[in-house]
Amino acid sequence: MLCRKRQATFYGHVMRREKLENLVTTGMLEGKRSRGKQREKLIEGLADWLKAGKSLEAIEATKDRKKWRTMIANAVKQGT
Repeated sequence: MLCRKRQATFYGHVMRREKLENLVTTGMLEGKRSRGKQREKLIEGLADWLKAGKSLEAIEATKDRKKWRTMIANAVKQGT
């Protein structure tokens, strides 16, 4: 649980900067995908943990720091 909390705080930090790290974590890079089963993206795992529904909702929540922090706090309280 502590690992997920740290991942979420780092992800919020990266998404607010809107630099190269933002593109990498959202997976919006050009090119072909590799063959086989695709790996789970970081945001998909965090969206499940935060119970944000879709990953897009979690990405939008990172723009508002207070909303993002309350989502993280609620997930930690639930202990999932």
